[in-house]
Amino acid sequence: MGLRKMLRKPKKEKSVSSDFKKLKLLVTVVNRNKTEFFIDLIGDFDVNFQTSVSAQGTAKSETLALLGLEESDKSVIFSVIREDRAEEIMRAVDERFHKLRGGKGIAFTIPLSSVIGVAIYRFLSDNRSAT
Repeated sequence: MGLRKMLRKPKKEKSVSSDFKKLKLLVTVVNRNKTEFFIDLIGDFDVNFQTSVSAQGTAKSETLALLGLEESDKSVIFSVIREDRAEEIMRAVDERFHKLRGGKGIAFTIPLSSVIGVAIYRFLSDNRSAT
């Protein structure tokens, strides 16, 4: 190997950190009959991955009837969202909680510290330009 090659600076790897957005896990708990509505609502924000599981509320049916609340059958929706869209998604979900009949629920986010694999990240973040 020639001296010139040895002294040449190594090629700088392409930096894509500016293309990467942090991700959060949005957890939304709603009445089971409103699951599809909230999945569609959240999906409108370019969310590519969502799944829901059935759950049971903790209040007794007598208590629910006394308070005039909905049934205790719930769904927990897990959505992977971009951090830069979290505030607007939470605002839209909160608005529907207040305006939709029987649309009460809770929602919160959890920061994701890492995702392994560029292809998985690109899918989860809806970021097709990241390489």
